[in-house]
Amino acid sequence: MAKEKTPKKINMLHRKSIKYKLGALLATVYLYVTGITTRKIWRLNKEVKELDKNKQNYIYAIWHSQQAFLVYAFRKTKACALVSLSKDGEYIAGVLKKFGMKAVRGSTSRGASKAVLELIDMSKKGYHPVITPDGPRGPAKTVQSGALFLAKKTKLPIVPVACGLKNKIVFKSWDKFELPLPFGKSAIVYGNPITVTSKDSLKQKADEIQKELNRISELSNKLVS
Repeated sequence: MAKEKTPKKINMLHRKSIKYKLGALLATVYLYVTGITTRKIWRLNKEVKELDKNKQNYIYAIWHSQQAFLVYAFRKTKACALVSLSKDGEYIAGVLKKFGMKAVRGSTSRGASKAVLELIDMSKKGYHPVITPDGPRGPAKTVQSGALFLAKKTKLPIVPVACGLKNKIVFKSWDKFELPLPFGKSAIVYGNPITVTSKDSLKQKADEIQKELNRISELSNKLVS
């Protein structure tokens, strides 16, 4: 028989819930103000335009450090992001919800199997899975196996997306996380779609995705310089 939560534990959970909700609200307001005051340059290639025209689904792959502004850029779209089970993930999940997106909780290290199954299910409903292939702990800008496994299971192409920012703060974290600042310029660049089949070498595909993400990241930074 499960133990009932004591009033003290319930109060602590309630305070944590308020803390996460307030944090997510403040982050959402900040990103919204930053987003509407930022000049945006979009670069979509013809392959991605063709996928959209034919209403074909695909997986977004973004570097962990660039996710902040892309959360705003993807707002109100049918995007479903893999969010870690960490405390930071709790805030991110709240922000995604406020911007009209879905969050699937899990990572390559914790809750992976359940999260992947949920992402597969969401993709069947027309949602674009969003993966940070170097998350949740790195190494930074090194593609892990999670995105490849998901692409192979869903048979969906991976579309790398990069975001360059003119005004930003770069944190001294493992991923060099980029916080966008208001009244700047951004460049959102879509890379070439990459497919993963059961016959492919996962190492070669990981290298291909990594090179494409780095290529478009360099291009996005040049566009805002």
